[in-house]
Amino acid sequence: MEWAKLGILIALLFFPTGHILLKLVFAVICSICGTFLFVKIIDFIKVKDVIFVPLLGIMMGGIVASFTTFISLRTNAVQSIGNWLNGNFAIITSGRYEILYLSIPLLALTYLFANHFTIVGMGKDFTNNLGLSYEKLINIALFITATITALVVVTVGTLPFLGLVIPNIISIYRGDHLKNAIPHTMMLGAIFVLFSDIVGRIVVYPYEINIGLTIGVFGTIIFLILLMKGRKNYAQQ
Repeated sequence: MEWAKLGILIALLFFPTGHILLKLVFAVICSICGTFLFVKIIDFIKVKDVIFVPLLGIMMGGIVASFTTFISLRTNAVQSIGNWLNGNFAIITSGRYEILYLSIPLLALTYLFANHFTIVGMGKDFTNNLGLSYEKLINIALFITATITALVVVTVGTLPFLGLVIPNIISIYRGDHLKNAIPHTMMLGAIFVLFSDIVGRIVVYPYEINIGLTIGVFGTIIFLILLMKGRKNYAQQ
């Protein structure tokens, strides 16, 4: 999401009056580039513990977010980029939310390749031995992930920890079979966002807390619980 915000900032600086689809294009390009860079870093450092992968992603996202904030401060674009720094349902208006419909074919494509992505998760050698192209499937998965992320950021803004916490919870209780996990992930993610939005509207009623803040608070708590639970199970083994 941080790379998508960087793409939006670039679009705002060079095309301040550009259409929202132009911002989407820049967000998608930056998201894809950032995702590929993250994967290359993971391959280079050879992470042995899976738990370091999301932590490295958070660290990398923090660096990109700091760079985005620095550029926006230097160019007096803080207010312009502010809507995308924190998720906010108030910015969803007619003519803006319609781009979310683009995620429907991407979701169908994800479901179509779900079994292939499950095999990819078993490793490069295993995937190649089954006659599948590991690199091709990885590139397809990265493109779908980066594009959907850019769609969400351009429309709603940043929803922190949502893509980190919900899939891991489903993975714990439903396993790594993506075709079975996708519907549960969608449902739990929608419930989590709805619950966070309701809490944000009730706490300071009649005012409203940004959905990005409430999701960030709940997501942090759940993520820490998952980390401590994982360490406890690892220690027992």
